[in-house]
Amino acid sequence: MLELAAANGEIDLLYGDESGCCLWSDVGYSYYFRGEQKRQEQTRKRGKRLSICILGLWQPLVNFVYALVLGGFTSEDYIAIMDAQAQEAAQVLESTGRIRVIVQDNGSIHKSKVVQAKWPEWEAQGLYLFFLPPYCSEMNPIEGEWRQLKRDELAGQMFELETELAYHVVLGLEARAQKQGHSTQYFHVNLAS
Repeated sequence: MLELAAANGEIDLLYGDESGCCLWSDVGYSYYFRGEQKRQEQTRKRGKRLSICILGLWQPLVNFVYALVLGGFTSEDYIAIMDAQAQEAAQVLESTGRIRVIVQDNGSIHKSKVVQAKWPEWEAQGLYLFFLPPYCSEMNPIEGEWRQLKRDELAGQMFELETELAYHVVLGLEARAQKQGHSTQYFHVNLAS
């Protein structure tokens, strides 16, 4: 019903999720020539995991908002991103009457007590959260975007530095946006997390 309402222009529908990328690309996302063994040249260190909060927020054919942090996202990072979304939602609601709905999973930061306390404020601004049933990540179309980012843009690459990985993630997101005809927007979160 949400997708139908979005198609009719009644709501703005976005898909939110987090994903992680490592300095060493997963072999499953790499390619190899027929008849050759799958292999990857290794770097000296594995390094930290780079989490992509796209929280990517993806509105197909329109925009992909994302944030990058080393390690993982905190509830405070999530709140900062959603506060920005709520401000945009309030402007859209005032000018068009449309609400903004973000579909996401039941991640711990999505439902922490400090986040739950923000829900009424966000709803008053026209931002609503829709939670998928547990263990149904395949119902979130942004999962396919993560898969294609890793399979098509980062496949089989090894990085020495987290900054190099972050740079290639951004390039990959920009390349995907160009192929699909939507814009991207980087959201800066406190990198101390």
